[in-house]
Amino acid sequence: MDKRHIMQYKTSFDEIAHFINSDEGNEQVEIWFARELQGLLGYTRWENFLVAIQRAVYSCKSQNINVDDHFREVTKMVTLGSGSKREINDYMLTRYACYLIAQNGDPKKEEIAFAQSYFAIQTRKVELIEERIKLLSRLETREKLRTAEKQLSKNIYERGVDEKGFGRIRSKGDTALFGGHTTEDMKNRLGIKSSRPLADFLPTLTIAAKNLATEMTNHNVEEKDLIGENPITTEHVQNNQTVREMLGKRGIKPEELPAAEDIKKLERRISSDEKMIEKKVKKLPPK
Repeated sequence: MDKRHIMQYKTSFDEIAHFINSDEGNEQVEIWFARELQGLLGYTRWENFLVAIQRAVYSCKSQNINVDDHFREVTKMVTLGSGSKREINDYMLTRYACYLIAQNGDPKKEEIAFAQSYFAIQTRKVELIEERIKLLSRLETREKLRTAEKQLSKNIYERGVDEKGFGRIRSKGDTALFGGHTTEDMKNRLGIKSSRPLADFLPTLTIAAKNLATEMTNHNVEEKDLIGENPITTEHVQNNQTVREMLGKRGIKPEELPAAEDIKKLERRISSDEKMIEKKVKKLPPK
């Protein structure tokens, strides 16, 4: 997601924010109405959005958090096309409630991915929202690679290759992707302990490149019904070479990209931040 789209989404979400008085002096609570939020999160039907709200309420309850502090059912009068008025149901939502709703949405949708970061942090600074989106993108890309590698391990095990063979196949794929540098070479270049996975310290682009090559191998192993370590190794090496050539055409050499933050530290930081969201958000005043 580029900065222009982030700015557009931020403006849209900012414009529908409201402020109500809290029960603590002159402090105000920032809230959003579900009917206004619905479209921005990509839901066309209220009934479908209600399902997401109900999931968020359940998530709130499961964490032993008082639902009434963050979700409040309200009614509104709306004017119909005929000029008559009708009462409709709506929800008043705190920032935390909106965050839970976004967490129950599809992160593949750009607006949901934005909302998960927008509502997670107590700031409207574009730079901080953009940074969090990038961190979540790296986590998501790393998880995709884990899934692809698990599938590759399963595929080759079913075709007569053991765990050590899988390690050799993956290592030779790395050597092809990194221009002749082995997995251990890259760990040494980036200052990574030999016991840690290389991918945990790679930037998002390189993780995505490894994932693409692995997915191509999975596809062709199944499609061509490759059997045994040698043909599968040849396939995986060719796929990594192809991905490397594609990057090279754009002036990118994977072995020259700097290391990124340890993915484990990033996961712990994101998890810790998310646990603090509810504590930092101002709650709805009592009914």
